[in-house]
Amino acid sequence: MTDFVLTLSWSVVVFPFALAVVIAAVGRRTHRAAVPVIASLGPMSLVAVGAAALTRVAGTAASSQPWTSAIAFSARYSWLSAGDHGLPVGYAIDSLAAVMLVVVGVVALCVMVFSAGYLAEDDGWNRYYALLCLFTGSMAGLVIADSFVSLFIGWELVGACSYLLIGFWYRKSDAVAAAVKAFLTTRVGDVALMLGLAVLWSGLGSLQFEDVARGASTLPMHTAAVAAVLVALGAMGKSAQFPFHGWLPDAMEGPTPVSALIHAATMVAAGVYLVARVWPLFEAAPVARMVLLLAGVTSALGAGIIAVVQRDIKKVLAYSTISQLGFMFAALGVGAWDAAFFHLVMHAGFKALLFLTAGSLIHGAGTQDLTEMGGLRRRMPITFVAWIVGTGALIGVPGFSGFFSKDAVIERVWYTSTVLGVALVLAAGLTALYMARATRLAFFGESVAVSAHESPPSMLIPLLVLVVPAIGAGYAGNTLYGWLSRPSEPIAWGVASAALLVMVLGASIGWGLARRAAQAPPRSAFAEKTVALIESGFYWDAAVSRLIVEPTVAAMRALWAVVDRLITDGLVEGSAAVAQTLGSSLSRLQSGNAQTYSAVMVFGVLAMLAASAWFGR
Repeated sequence: MTDFVLTLSWSVVVFPFALAVVIAAVGRRTHRAAVPVIASLGPMSLVAVGAAALTRVAGTAASSQPWTSAIAFSARYSWLSAGDHGLPVGYAIDSLAAVMLVVVGVVALCVMVFSAGYLAEDDGWNRYYALLCLFTGSMAGLVIADSFVSLFIGWELVGACSYLLIGFWYRKSDAVAAAVKAFLTTRVGDVALMLGLAVLWSGLGSLQFEDVARGASTLPMHTAAVAAVLVALGAMGKSAQFPFHGWLPDAMEGPTPVSALIHAATMVAAGVYLVARVWPLFEAAPVARMVLLLAGVTSALGAGIIAVVQRDIKKVLAYSTISQLGFMFAALGVGAWDAAFFHLVMHAGFKALLFLTAGSLIHGAGTQDLTEMGGLRRRMPITFVAWIVGTGALIGVPGFSGFFSKDAVIERVWYTSTVLGVALVLAAGLTALYMARATRLAFFGESVAVSAHESPPSMLIPLLVLVVPAIGAGYAGNTLYGWLSRPSEPIAWGVASAALLVMVLGASIGWGLARRAAQAPPRSAFAEKTVALIESGFYWDAAVSRLIVEPTVAAMRALWAVVDRLITDGLVEGSAAVAQTLGSSLSRLQSGNAQTYSAVMVFGVLAMLAASAWFGR
């Protein structure tokens, strides 16, 4: 049975694509309740193939390549060729891809079911599910790619789906602006990735992952460095790492289930997955690892600070996602790609849980402003329990999944650089601070949203499903490391104790901040300015607009006025004007008067005779 499922590995891409076409074409003609069921078949295929691949590689000896386990199934096809060179496309499912398929499939399946209740009254029901299926297939194609070419196709498709889903409510100007911002910002990283592929092609003559892995160490140091840095920039753009982080908070304008699937668990994690997939390239380029490390620590600490003052519950989680991805990139920067991937898997589960819980809160309370909630633990008890579990996993409470993975990252960074390790510990403390603040504002104190109610079963069941990995997935760490052919390391209790102490301190401060916010104490002018500075993201968007966007727009307008209007249009329109003037002037000779024509003919003959006599001397 396992072999049969693996032979249908291509279905993880084709099947969701086909479902997207079916839903878009005939969805309106089917019963409304049938659409989520049909759409859920796509994620289920990912889980089936991923589980089959893990069954195949479980217990097998590691292959000769140290960054992955034996390949369970692969296929390759000729696509483009010119002379002796070609660009084949194909897929290969090893343990790294198999785990990622299961993660994408489980989260996507929960989102499909949750959305049935969350968007029950939305007019764009069929379009929404068609786009979700299209995204699921695109993400699957990215995961199982066996080369940069195949990966880049999926990479761009998930970006396009993200654009369409962020702007799903296209009648809202903020949603349209957020979609455009996300698309343009991530395209900057994608251009860097394309340049990196060009460098690799010129140096190796191939973009197959196995060829890159074998040939990375043979590349000249500067070539490997340039290629790896460009690939790193592409990964940072997709994963919203500094300085490409500004698009992710604005992406919360899309439906909350979309945020759970795309902007927390799958697409934004693709940058981490890409670096892990081509890790030998980064082993050969220390400068690229340094870029990843500095970007990761900066994002982890900076986004944590910004999340502290946010009132929108979705933006709190958005900045939290940037921060947690920063932990992963910091681990990649110190060479701990296995710890980064471990945290990616754990984070996908508990952050999807938190986003769906936030969706349940928004659905039940009718607002996503934390200051307009309060006391919801009594009115929404199941949602409250799910939120507490997700929060415990996120802040790293011992026994929850985040405790194992986040502490593994902090430990590896700490032993490489104590200063950066301390920075990550502080970032972990900030995580506890803003989550404690959000928890108290939403669930404790006096009830503000008096009409709040618990969500329907279609929304609660996915929460209960995701509670399981948020609590217990961390205990499977040794198994995951074994699948990745990497030795697991015991918990460093010294570092873990320091992180735990800072977590408790941060949670206490956050709880106190929420109490003072409820009492609305007066703030000093300095405090108001500080809060405004942090709430704006340290005016990063304003700086980008002033230093990059506005000069670029001004330059484009100048080029349009000079090159397009003055030169190009001037030449075209001037040529037409000259031809029109000449034609108008010459048309006056066509008078129809025979005497005039005779006079002109005589004058012409005399002029020709005179010219002949003159030049014939």
